[in-house]
Amino acid sequence: MNLIDYHDSRPIYEQIVENFKLQILKGIIQADEQMPSVRSLAIELSTNPNTIQKAYAELERQGYIYTVKGRGNFVKSNTSMIEDKKRELVGAILELFNEAREIGISVDEILSEIKVALDNIGGEKKPEAIKKYDLDNNGGGKA
Repeated sequence: MNLIDYHDSRPIYEQIVENFKLQILKGIIQADEQMPSVRSLAIELSTNPNTIQKAYAELERQGYIYTVKGRGNFVKSNTSMIEDKKRELVGAILELFNEAREIGISVDEILSEIKVALDNIGGEKKPEAIKKYDLDNNGGGKA
């Protein structure tokens, strides 16, 4: 398990949190699956158990895992987590669009650049919103 990048400037516990969140959202770690014990993960990652405990506490605070006394930590059901993450990402993208608009970059300009970037990514599936934008622009409409 490779959860730590020592070249990353973020604290180790934050890296562990982000990696587990990604694994949970991708479905690599399933709902109600037991997380590795604090002690075993600390040994595996060659880090202090307090660091792992801090990461697990943060994952629990954010709603990704729950604790069963005497049994360990388990992954919560991820149906609402994916929707929450989607809302978070859309919010961040909208903030970037607003920032671009404030400095004089049009939405069409940004979407055009995004389309080019996505076209350059080999084999990746385009998000539905980008496909819609392509259809609308080819048909003469605006997204």
